[in-house]
Parts: sequence; C-alpha cells; structure tokens
Amino acid sequence: MAPMPASITRESRPWERWLARRLMASLNDPDFSLELWDGFRAGATLSSVGTFRILHPTVLTRLCWQRSLAFDEAYSEGMLEVQGDLVEVLLELNRALARSSPNWLGRLSDRWQRTRHPHSFADSKSSVYHHYDISNEFYQQWLDAQLVYTCAYYSQPDLALEEAQVAKLDHVCRKLRLQPGETVVEAGCGWGALALHMARQYGVHVRAFNISHEQVAYARDRAKAEGLEDRVQFLEDDYRQIRGRFDAFVSVGMLEHVGIDNYAELGRQINRSLKPHGRGLIHTIGRNAPAPMDAWADKYIFPGAEPPSLSQMTEIFEAGRLSILDVENLRLHYAKTLREWHQRFEASAENIEHQFDVRFVRMWRLYLCASIAAFLSGDLQLFQVTCSHAENNDVPWTRADIYRSGERGGVSPSVRG
Repeated sequence: MAPMPASITRESRPWERWLARRLMASLNDPDFSLELWDGFRAGATLSSVGTFRILHPTVLTRLCWQRSLAFDEAYSEGMLEVQGDLVEVLLELNRALARSSPNWLGRLSDRWQRTRHPHSFADSKSSVYHHYDISNEFYQQWLDAQLVYTCAYYSQPDLALEEAQVAKLDHVCRKLRLQPGETVVEAGCGWGALALHMARQYGVHVRAFNISHEQVAYARDRAKAEGLEDRVQFLEDDYRQIRGRFDAFVSVGMLEHVGIDNYAELGRQINRSLKPHGRGLIHTIGRNAPAPMDAWADKYIFPGAEPPSLSQMTEIFEAGRLSILDVENLRLHYAKTLREWHQRFEASAENIEHQFDVRFVRMWRLYLCASIAAFLSGDLQLFQVTCSHAENNDVPWTRADIYRSGERGGVSPSVRG
C-alpha cells in the first residue's frame, strides 16, 4: 500500500458521516466508537472500550468494502489510530465481525486481495524468508532465550515465559513417550530448541528439517556450543525430503505453512517415516471451522499461512493410514504466550524502530495484538494432535504419564535409563 496523504483538517461531509454511521450499523453497533478526522463520532459513546480515529477520508471509503485489509493497512501506515487498549478494542471488533456478514463487494474484494500460494518448495522458501529470516536479532528482542516461537505451556499459571516454554518442550516429549536411544525426525525446527531439548533431556537422536537458512545456521551453532552435534543433525531442507524410518515424528508450528492441498502427501510422509511402533505429534494454530487466512496477515506477515480446522487436519491422518490418539486445544495458553511476547516487544520497540522503521513496528504491534484478540475470541485455536500407525497396540491406555504431578516448567526430567 502506498503512503496515504497526510491527515486533513476539513470538516467531514454529510455523506461521509452517513457512511460512518452505516459502517458501525453493519457491525451491529459494537462497544466502540468511530471518530472521523474532524471529531465527528459514530457508534458507542458511553462505556466504550475504545475509539478508532480515522485521519483521512480515503480510509473511511476503503473500510466500507475492504474491512480487514483497509483497517490493518491504515493502522500500519499511521492513517488510523486506536484510542484505548489495542487488544480489547480488537477483541470487540472480532466479536462484532463474528455477528455481522460482509457484503458481496467485501467478500469479492477480500478474495481478490488474497494471493494464491502453490506451496511449492520455491514458494515455501520465499514465504519463510519473508517471515523468519528477517533477522535473528529482531526475534531475540522479544522471544525467550531459546527463541521458541510457538505456543508455551502454562502448566501452572504463574510460570515465567522461559519456564512455560520449557514446560511446552517437555509436554511434547512426554506425549511422544520418548525413550533414550530412540530416533526422532522433526519437520520445521525453528531455531532448534525442541531438537536440542529432546537430545539433551531425553537421550534421543534427532534429524531436524528446516528451509530457513538463518534458523538452521543458528541451530547448528547452538548444537556445536552444547556438544550435541553427534545427537542432533540440522538439515536445511524441506520436509518432503525426509528419508528413513524413525521412532517419532514431530512438527511444532510448521503445519500452518504446509498448505491444505499438501495434507495428503504429508500424511503419507509421516507414514513412511514412522517405524511400526512409532508415534507422531503435530502442533499447529487452527480454527473451529475452515476459513481463509486474513488477507493483511497473508500479504504482510505470514505469506501462504493456512491454519486448519480439525476436519481439514484429518486428511493428514486418513491419507497416511494413521490413527489419531489424542487431541488437545491450548488456545488460552497461546493468548497468554502472545501477551508475554507483546510486552517484551513494546519494551524493545524503540530499538526495533531503529533497526527497521516505525511502520514495521506498527505492523508487528498490530499482528501481536490481533493474534491475542483472535485467540481470546476463539477465532484461532491451538491444536496438538498425536498419532501412530493404525495397528500399533503399544500405546498407553491412559494419559497418566503425560500429566505428571509435581512437575514445574523450567525443570526438565533427567534422561531415563
């Protein structure tokens, strides 16, 4: 989006005020107000959670036919301001949008604005570069020390982010029932925290695949520094190139980028990768029902991302002739994780602005706050699904070993003999 003209001072015209009132009415009169550049207000005036302040008429007209994309772009460009707590205002906006239906022009515009991603290796590589290869320094300013960029697990509500991320790593490992000496393949390993944790704390050997050059280089340096090079191999390659048979298959935070059309092939890949007694786990952002990715997030933040519903995920397991063993939803854990990230992001906002620019800061502030609101409103979910071969009868009959009493994030179990 090209930079918009500076804010104007002229009075709003009657038709613009009518448009503002109609826009609020189309949202079923939510508990926030809409203020135009001259101070005219439409919508809630008392007990309002906040105000959207439009600084130029262009934004108002675009909001009428490109609700989400127009709002997000205008906020990023500084042509729309939010007065009040950004998360609370966006949460109310999500609820309002859920109660309303976009007109045919809005649906057509939204579909036209969204890019179709083939999720080929080249397309996936480009999408990963756009998001994950921004710079390690950027993510180090607001993630935890291990750079775990996925939902934490608050086994106790007072855990610090670092503790909750270790608790998540252990939660995944316990669900996979890892034993010393076993082999694990990881699809999409981020900066390597889970692979290194599995090797260090559970005594397994890991092959981890990732197409982000920056992340793989960082993970290899960590493995070398920790003396784990003989137990963890980081490969800069696509999950479709996995070869061999393993005791466990794990993917945390990658499925969103695979593409719904590739689920059947992923399922067959998991089937080929698992030994007869093997166990699998997929951890992913999801939805209650199939829906396209937000057009702005697809364009500026996560190109090609497609958070699936559970019904869409089942194609993975059906095509791979795999049995689903367990499904857990950690939606509120992700809302809390994102709040921690947002707090740290704001603490580093000035440094990030110097590294990039003010528009970049506004984009990522909006992304983090909108994500918090999406998980709180139930627009987004966080699924962990475990699986195995259909004929595998070695799986435990209960979950008792997963939820061990007395464990606290930050204290990993020692390698078991």
